[in-house]
Amino acid sequence: MRTLAELERIASACVLCPLAETRSRVVFGTGNPKAELMLVGEAPGRREDATGIPFVGQAGMLLDRTLEKVGLRREEIYIANVLKCRPPGNRDPLKEEIDICRPFLDEQIAIIAPRVLAPMGNHAANLFSSKRLSITKAHGTMFSYKGIAVIPIYHPAAILYNRTLEPALVDDFQEIVRFLRSGARAAREADQLSLF
Repeated sequence: MRTLAELERIASACVLCPLAETRSRVVFGTGNPKAELMLVGEAPGRREDATGIPFVGQAGMLLDRTLEKVGLRREEIYIANVLKCRPPGNRDPLKEEIDICRPFLDEQIAIIAPRVLAPMGNHAANLFSSKRLSITKAHGTMFSYKGIAVIPIYHPAAILYNRTLEPALVDDFQEIVRFLRSGARAAREADQLSLF
């Protein structure tokens, strides 16, 4: 198995889709390579494209504050996106782009081997479920993906547009922390488990 550094070098040279022509930098991922919690966003934004670091804009600041509220630090977790390059104008990821970039994310997950995956938003959540998920209904529920507990949460950018969702994001993170502290693991055969 490759290391994260080796995989990042390969991703940084990727030209498999047109996003390579418009990106400033590949935004591979950041954090603890042995993290128990891995957050998965949808795609880099303008600030992330400029710095090469996921979640450094306004959504990232909100994410940092939320992590602090539940007793987590960014250094303890790993953060990546479905897409490693910014879509022009921050548009939604296209299916073809997701399909091309997915192997990078799959390999990141395999290397890190987190106990919990927390996909943020619809595009990320739907990567890990055979059912079509709506984040409004799926947030805070738990299901298994390859033996990893998946707990979808609202994307922090959604909170910036609708502050009434913020308590749900904090609650979902609190449930993630409780699950991590319990020492439990997701059952491989589990289909859908509720945390509430």
